[in-house]
Amino acid sequence: MSALKYSRQRESIKTFLSGRTDHPTAEVIYTALREDQPHISLGTVYRNLSLLTQLGEIRKISTGDGPEHYDGDTTLHHHFICKNCHRVMDLWSKDADRLVEAAAKSFHGQIEGCCVNFYGLCEDCLKKFDAS
Repeated sequence: MSALKYSRQRESIKTFLSGRTDHPTAEVIYTALREDQPHISLGTVYRNLSLLTQLGEIRKISTGDGPEHYDGDTTLHHHFICKNCHRVMDLWSKDADRLVEAAAKSFHGQIEGCCVNFYGLCEDCLKKFDAS
């Protein structure tokens, strides 16, 4: 297999996602990149996000009924997804590692990790619903 050719667009997507905790959508990434690269297309952004996800350089997070979000942090962590506003937030929990241990005891293959999504209402949406 040949080496992957350098792409300025792909590199700018990785740079944009690195260090962020807000898990932007493809459209948000596209809008931000257009400031420096006015000729970039939304299709190019989607193709590069797909490739970066396949390569394991970023993570794609599905909210279930909204657009996918993207995470530049590929270290083991989990996410909370608000069912109302579809915001995606990092959720760090050592207790979630117990899930891997419990699953490994009842599974005859090799589990190498997991990604857990928690669903509910974020703090901001909860306040809105309590106020009404």
